[in-house]
Amino acid sequence: MSLALDLPRNGQVRGACPHDCPDTCALVTTVADGVATRVQGNADHAHTGGVLCTKVSRYVERSYHAERLLQPLRRVGPKGSGRFEPVGWDEALDDIAARLSAIAARAPEAVVPYSYAGTMGLVQGESIAARFFHTLGASLLDRTICASAGAEGLTQTLGGKVGMKVEFFAEAKLILVWGGNAIASSLHFWRYAQEAKRRGARLVCIDPRRTETADKCHEHIALRPGTDAALALALMHELIVHDWLDHDYLRDHTLGWEQLRARALQWPPARAAEVCGIPQEQIERLARDYGACRGEGGPAAIRLNYGMQRARGGGNAVRAVASLPALIGAWRHRAGGMLLSSSGQFPVQRAALQRPDLLAGRRPRTINMSTIGDALLHPGDAAFGPRIEAVVVYNSNPVAVAPESAKVVRGFAREDLFTVVLEQFQTDTADHADYVLPATTQLEHWDIHAAYGHTDVLLNRPAIAPLGEARPNTAIFRALAARMGLTDPCLQDDDETLSRQAFGDAVDFDALLRDGFATLALPDAPFAQGNFPSPSGRCEFFSSRLVAQGLDGLPDHLPNHEAIGSSADYPLAMISPPARNFLNSSFVNVTSLRAIEGEQLLEIHPVDAAARGIEDGSTVRVFNGRGSYRCRAAVSTRAREGVVNGLGIWWRKLGLDGRNVNELTSQRLTDLGRAPTFYDCLVEVAADSRAAAK
Repeated sequence: MSLALDLPRNGQVRGACPHDCPDTCALVTTVADGVATRVQGNADHAHTGGVLCTKVSRYVERSYHAERLLQPLRRVGPKGSGRFEPVGWDEALDDIAARLSAIAARAPEAVVPYSYAGTMGLVQGESIAARFFHTLGASLLDRTICASAGAEGLTQTLGGKVGMKVEFFAEAKLILVWGGNAIASSLHFWRYAQEAKRRGARLVCIDPRRTETADKCHEHIALRPGTDAALALALMHELIVHDWLDHDYLRDHTLGWEQLRARALQWPPARAAEVCGIPQEQIERLARDYGACRGEGGPAAIRLNYGMQRARGGGNAVRAVASLPALIGAWRHRAGGMLLSSSGQFPVQRAALQRPDLLAGRRPRTINMSTIGDALLHPGDAAFGPRIEAVVVYNSNPVAVAPESAKVVRGFAREDLFTVVLEQFQTDTADHADYVLPATTQLEHWDIHAAYGHTDVLLNRPAIAPLGEARPNTAIFRALAARMGLTDPCLQDDDETLSRQAFGDAVDFDALLRDGFATLALPDAPFAQGNFPSPSGRCEFFSSRLVAQGLDGLPDHLPNHEAIGSSADYPLAMISPPARNFLNSSFVNVTSLRAIEGEQLLEIHPVDAAARGIEDGSTVRVFNGRGSYRCRAAVSTRAREGVVNGLGIWWRKLGLDGRNVNELTSQRLTDLGRAPTFYDCLVEVAADSRAAAK
């Protein structure tokens, strides 16, 4: 069956949410006279259950937004000014192809792709785009900006990005929501957690911020940022000294137990309480509740999220938390264990989709997307390689989302840097482009999706024709390849071929065409008898692979790069969790959602506010040695004392002074996974003198 089907003038079309969220919802788009009139959740998809978050329920508003980019644009003003003129596709593509060809002819690594999860789709993400850059021999991109520390922590412990099935949280007796605001970022998991709560389960939220999720849990443990491993090790200490252990599971299905036992015994609750800034009694009570779930005590389940891995020791923290279920044998139950990501359970055929063989033996350098500010400003040398001369940005907005954004802005402002941006809207990054090429939204193209919060594959059908002159990412890279004389036939594979290649024979494509989704055939309790995808087949408390890298083979607490109390000038720790109605920098320009958020906010505890003469609703300056930005203060106990919450990620141009929270974050990386440390950041906050003068 061909995917090149006629679009319906009227009716409903099945699709998938493309955004960076674990829920990967199944969509139904209603079309009338060729116009999308409503996007709603697919009631036939069990995980979606007909329900969408506030953000995606406004997807029609986003797709038909008055500020949609609907024709190619060429820069006519200074970089960053956002001044462009319309240009035809042929003229734009010819010039882009000529300039990229000239750079690639002398130094292909001087061309850098920059993309992430603006769409999670396997086709509009890294398919033709990856083939294109591999053929050129362009620099590779280390896509670390969100989740790589946690991913590496899971891989070094469980063997991959695997975990329990999300639907079985509904049967758990104890649920730890650790490092995430599920109500805002994983709504459908929260539905299962609420079902468990109605059945008598106890819910505990572990998060520096008193989130909306914390409000709905039985208990909130407001630890300091970057201290999660200390808490996990103290829980292990109590499980050991009280013998709340599943000795058989530890013997048969783990590796390195005696070493981990010795490490955990160094972390009594009193020590962890001092490090975490929480009462010792909270740690002891949580350990008692968790230990009571061993054996027949009822399943204990941990829903980990990525907030807790955005500090120096983030990878070790994930390792420590991922080790906990094995101590009490929680994996024996289908409603026990933990889940951070399920993405490793999908049989994605990435080599077939991305074709790394097109490198033909070349070994280009790798640029870490989290240090793009430094990379763009590097003059080039023997160790770094050639200076970056061209960047092609798609599915990302680095000027807003990358850390230490003052450097990122300086890099993208280089007049000698050729920048092409594929976008739906004129973002901060688009303002710095030489060419902006209009990209389709999810309602206008084909794609296929895995997930990281459940185990269903979803197919996205286009519901409407591309608006204006917008084109799918795949079509843009196909056109560039043709103009650049890149002749491998795979560079012209259509979206049907790509969609089928994504999973090969591992998923029934006819079922996807019929239903819009297909559930992977996986056991309900995948690790009840061990069988972890690690080299040993066991949960590896001790990782010889880490030792081979010169690292500690056991999980441990690593203090933050910028630990609380280490700077007299910047005494407050800052985390930058997402505003509830945004998703990273997506949806910021949707008028109805921005109206809900109002403006950039910094949550600050009343004690910290009073010490600085800051009143609720006043304008403040948040600053450190890297920069500053201005925003409104929300004096609130959502912030714990000593920690401020800079809610993000706003587009810089919408800020009070054209900046956002990433002006303050650093390019220092995590212990594992080469990831950014957004939540490892010391600042000071002051009442804004300019506002006071008015």
